[in-house]
Amino acid sequence: MANVLLIRHGQASFGTADYDRLSTLGEEQSRRLGRWLKQAGKVPDLVVVGPLRRHAHTADLCVEAAGVTAPRITITGLDEFDHEEMLARHRPDLASHDALLAELARFENPHRAFQHMFAEAAARWTSGEFDHEYVRSWTVFRGAVLEGLQALAAQEARTIWAFTSGGPIAVIINALVGAPVADTFALSWPLANTSTSRISIGAQRHSLISYNGWPHLEGADSRDLVTYR
Repeated sequence: MANVLLIRHGQASFGTADYDRLSTLGEEQSRRLGRWLKQAGKVPDLVVVGPLRRHAHTADLCVEAAGVTAPRITITGLDEFDHEEMLARHRPDLASHDALLAELARFENPHRAFQHMFAEAAARWTSGEFDHEYVRSWTVFRGAVLEGLQALAAQEARTIWAFTSGGPIAVIINALVGAPVADTFALSWPLANTSTSRISIGAQRHSLISYNGWPHLEGADSRDLVTYR
């Protein structure tokens, strides 16, 4: 059996034209995670990253802060879904970045408005009724993530740090606890940036140990460090 720490990336650049880039706060979150893991005596045999820049950058900063020198590989199954396409198929009038920002600016709470819009778009995507409209359907995405989980299980390492996104983490945890597939996104909403979820994986059995922990973001000097975008 191997222990895998599923790590959500640091805060990305939500509200900009390039979401796949850590914000300054996201960089600090990543460093804090590395320092906390070092203090806790956590040392991986293997570091795994998804294919996105925010995955790699979070790993770079965390691993450096932790003083870790473990080998590193990329598993493409830990890729995130395309949230921009998902939103655009739900609201074609908001397909452009500027149009989306203008729409959100109309609301007193833009983040809450985005959350509501995102939930509706996710429900449409996961329904399966409109698969032909998407470059990658929900079924294909979920299948790729579960293949990524099997790729993790195939590694010889006993302790793995896997840097990925909220979507893949939610899919994996949903599968491990046997929850209805339709409830997957309910597991992604609460995931904080640089939160950790621990799973145990083996040839025959996988299990969830902990979910969405962020002790490195707590403390008197940590106010405003907890984010979800």
